[in-house]
Amino acid sequence: MANYTFEDFTPGRRFDFEKRTLSAEEIIAFAQEFDPQPMHLDEAAGRDSILGGLAASGWHTSAVMMRMLYEAYIRGSTSEGSPGVDLMEWKRPVLAGDTLGGHCIVLDARASRSRPEIGIVRMRAEITNQRGELVAVSEYINMMRLAGKEADHAHG
Repeated sequence: MANYTFEDFTPGRRFDFEKRTLSAEEIIAFAQEFDPQPMHLDEAAGRDSILGGLAASGWHTSAVMMRMLYEAYIRGSTSEGSPGVDLMEWKRPVLAGDTLGGHCIVLDARASRSRPEIGIVRMRAEITNQRGELVAVSEYINMMRLAGKEADHAHG
């Protein structure tokens, strides 16, 4: 597995996501727990809504995006988390059976002014469906340790 440090996050670098298909069962399970609106719980209610079918909550789409980010680069990095998300947009419905993919790109990177062992990386993630249509966009910050400044998580 790669061990990405701050220095690996150069502007324009792209990380592709593994594809994932959302089933009706997982859309309903997420909605029951976190967003129990009718269009996320019932196919007929979804068809009768402006979404056109059983649709994943935007928050479900965001959670899937987070997992895609983890698999694409966070798992193998010196990530120290994120201070926040600057943009989260749900562009079109994600319906049961849709297969999501996409990528993220490094927008810019700079050293932290207050913590010299940390770099601030601004990223943009784009999630698409099986037709290549943009379904969600996010811009966010990741804090990454610099090479040679990796945290000792085992003894932290």
